[in-house]
Amino acid sequence: MRYIGIDIGGANTKVASSDGEIKELLYIPLWKDTTLPSALKELAERLNPDGLAVVMTGELADCFADKDEGISFIMDAVNNAFDCEIKYVNNSGHFQDSTLKTRDLAAANWAASARLIGKEVGDCIFVDVGSTTSDIIPIKNSKHLAGYTDFSRLLRSELIYAGTLRTNLAALLRTVELKEGTCRVSSELFATTADAYMLLGNINSELFTCETADGAGKDRIDCMRRLARVVCADLAEISEEDILMIARDVKEKQISLLCEAISTVAEKNGLDTIVSAGLGEFMIEEAAMRLGLDCFSTSDKWGAEISKVFPAYAAAKLLEEENRR
Repeated sequence: MRYIGIDIGGANTKVASSDGEIKELLYIPLWKDTTLPSALKELAERLNPDGLAVVMTGELADCFADKDEGISFIMDAVNNAFDCEIKYVNNSGHFQDSTLKTRDLAAANWAASARLIGKEVGDCIFVDVGSTTSDIIPIKNSKHLAGYTDFSRLLRSELIYAGTLRTNLAALLRTVELKEGTCRVSSELFATTADAYMLLGNINSELFTCETADGAGKDRIDCMRRLARVVCADLAEISEEDILMIARDVKEKQISLLCEAISTVAEKNGLDTIVSAGLGEFMIEEAAMRLGLDCFSTSDKWGAEISKVFPAYAAAKLLEEENRR
């Protein structure tokens, strides 16, 4: 029996099988003339699963009038593409039938991960830094203690809307330190976190799956050019050393934000162990070290490729386990 999990986000769709053999990351921006319905049909024909577990966050995309419209669009696209058992994970981490279009399905990809981590690891803070967001989920007695919506999790420091690839640097930085001194930054979408982490060597071009801010390439010079624009400069005006200083400021800011949120969640819930996942595991591990907390990596247990698509893998694994009972 082949069980597949799909995590449909606003920008990326992640796919994984319960045996870990399949792990795919597809860039499918929902806010554009989306190819999601046709992409799902291609996946259904190619993978031909016996069972499908679905989680989503894409319902928040601003092409939809509200979350209900987004949930309906995503469910219709999935249900029309696959001819097999289909179940959706809700925000409690449990399955519900493919005919129930409820708001409990909104932004519930982390709930699948938390349920699997609770079963496999136990009490911890599950931290997943993906392309767009960072989840900080407290887990006790195999159950998550997080808020049930993105809004409630933002209020509780359980969600940071910043990730490894797609975050506008102007959303993170107010000033940067350069050789010439402290410099304010522009508020334009000139560069994203992917540019900074490419220059620092934390990601490679294969992981740079999103579009670039200027529509240009993803090599070192392109990334440097975009980072220079953050301070309204170009490569004739500031040095490579200055540009690397901007990139390091980006990384420092994100790690500091993670430290603040993890510390808040740890103190509130009495937890001292982190389980890390996602493209940004390198940031999580540094945050854990600074906070003096133990850190268990999903990459070490399941492999780096599974870590990058962990919500999809968790959903598939939970469906397999449920069907084996």
